[in-house]
Amino acid sequence: MHNFRELKVWKMGIEIAKLVFQLTRSFPAEERYSLTSQLTRCAVSVPSNIAEGCGRKSDKEFNQFLSISLGSAFELETQIILAYEFEYISKDIYEVTIIKINELQKMISGLQRSLGI
Repeated sequence: MHNFRELKVWKMGIEIAKLVFQLTRSFPAEERYSLTSQLTRCAVSVPSNIAEGCGRKSDKEFNQFLSISLGSAFELETQIILAYEFEYISKDIYEVTIIKINELQKMISGLQRSLGI
């Protein structure tokens, strides 16, 4: 069992989730139940699955939850691209956010590799 609060990857996931919630505050009201909802659920899913995996009994189970978290991180990247394409976020915010998400994806993959599974 791992302590998720000590993992840099979990902390980065929390940071990105907070960023996504801040970004979506400026989205049009009509997006509240579509892209905004998708983005926030996905952003919350990343650190949540890392934390859930930490509570599992084996590294194999932990790795499975890391895979789910990684999938959510790629989904989040796609949704940020869409938000930029729909002109809901600026190019500067888009670029910074994508860099952070890509860093998180690499961290999750690195943690998976370190498990040796």
